[in-house]
Amino acid sequence: MRSTEYRTVSLPRLNNLKPSIESTALKLMEEAGELAQLIGKYRGLNGEECRMEESVVIDRIAEELLDVAQVAVSMMYVLEENYNIDLDEKLKQHIEKLMGKGYIK
Repeated sequence: MRSTEYRTVSLPRLNNLKPSIESTALKLMEEAGELAQLIGKYRGLNGEECRMEESVVIDRIAEELLDVAQVAVSMMYVLEENYNIDLDEKLKQHIEKLMGKGYIK
C-alpha cells in the first residue's frame, strides 16, 4: 500500500500589511488570474504563438503559483487572528474530506 505524500511549504506572515478577508480574496483572484493567463498564453489559448522557451514558462508558472499560495496563507492568518479559526482542526477536516472523496488513501 502506498502512503500519502505531503509537500510542506512554509510561507511568512506578511507583517507590513493589514489584510481583510475582502482584500485578500480579491488579491487571491488576481493572482489566480495571472497564473491562468500565463498557462493560457503558454498553451496558445489566446490565439498567439508562445515565443518563450518551455523552461522559462514553467519557471514563471512556479513563481505565479507561489504568489497564489502566499495570498492563500495570508488569508489563513486573517481567519486565525481575526475570527479565531482553528486551522489545525480545519486541516484535519480537509484531509478527511479528501479521503472521503477518494482523492487520497
